[in-house]
Amino acid sequence: MWYFFFEQIPMKRNYFILLLLLFCWSCKEAKKTGTFIRIETQFGDIHLQLYPEKAPKTVGAFLSYIDSGFYTNSTFYRVLKAENQPSNGFKSELIQGGIYQSNYGRSIKLKGIPHESTLQTKLTHQNGTISLARTTPGTASSEFFICIGNQPAYDYGGDANPDKLGFAAFGKVIKGFETLKKIHTQTENGEDFDPPVKIINITRE
Repeated sequence: MWYFFFEQIPMKRNYFILLLLLFCWSCKEAKKTGTFIRIETQFGDIHLQLYPEKAPKTVGAFLSYIDSGFYTNSTFYRVLKAENQPSNGFKSELIQGGIYQSNYGRSIKLKGIPHESTLQTKLTHQNGTISLARTTPGTASSEFFICIGNQPAYDYGGDANPDKLGFAAFGKVIKGFETLKKIHTQTENGEDFDPPVKIINITRE
């Protein structure tokens, strides 16, 4: 009887190890769902997590552009800093990129994405938030920006757009903040990077 008892201990331990391995495997598989992306730039990589459960239409469209290779050899072309904005308006800090400059013909042919405001998604424009650039609601497509510091003016009800409907946040930077800051400090001419910052590619992780 005692022999049988002690024989069970290694078996229980092995069972625990097996459960642990299965848990680790499931975590690894969860990361393959396409909600993690990498922006490869000339200054290094920026890693982001996207939120398809909160902003499904925005994330779905953005991932489709990634899968289609739209962002290969694209650019960050616009930058906002406190010193390059009118003194009588609100100040914001961000970098904006996409294919508007590198493939204008393709960018203007893309169908607009239905606007998912921060009121709906509960995703606010904090430091490292990625969001879609737009004019009127429903016109956003391939162009995006990343916040440098918290930018509440881009949330629903904020002053960044006259319609007060805010912009469509859909993810955040989780690694590569040093690259983000380095890009933000590059030389500019007005609100345009001069020269533009190269995006080598954007891929799923």
